[in-house]
Amino acid sequence: MADRIREKMNQLRLDAEESASKVEELQAKVKALEQENLAKEQEITSLSHKNGLLESENEKLDTTIKDLKKAADEGQQHGTHNETLQRRLQLLEEEAEEADKTLRETNEKLRQTDVKAGHFERKVQALESERDNWETKYEEMSDKYKKLQKELEDLQTDIGNI
Repeated sequence: MADRIREKMNQLRLDAEESASKVEELQAKVKALEQENLAKEQEITSLSHKNGLLESENEKLDTTIKDLKKAADEGQQHGTHNETLQRRLQLLEEEAEEADKTLRETNEKLRQTDVKAGHFERKVQALESERDNWETKYEEMSDKYKKLQKELEDLQTDIGNI
């Protein structure tokens, strides 16, 4: 009888140690994911700032294009001057298209980063929930261990009194 209780206590002790190990492992995973999430948030901030700069540059280029188109229309009688303005306008339009392309790519990266950040937030929540479950199991096993320890001491006292 006492051997079975000892075996049971040893098994509970091993289970408690495994639970504690699992809790530590999960806490390490949560910490790593939180750090990764922070890095993604910083990347989002950086991309948002870059996005704002590109939008500002795009607006400037659009204004310049409008001004150059207006100047080109007004200076139509000046052939050489008009050709120069047309070339400059073309270059600015190409720059604007490139800025638009960069803006679209940055927006796509920002969207992908937002999706990834959401994924990692859900993953962190799931791991935290799993960690909480393991902590609860650990506490239950610890309580069972203490209870069995008390029962063993009472049994040993009863056996000693016989």
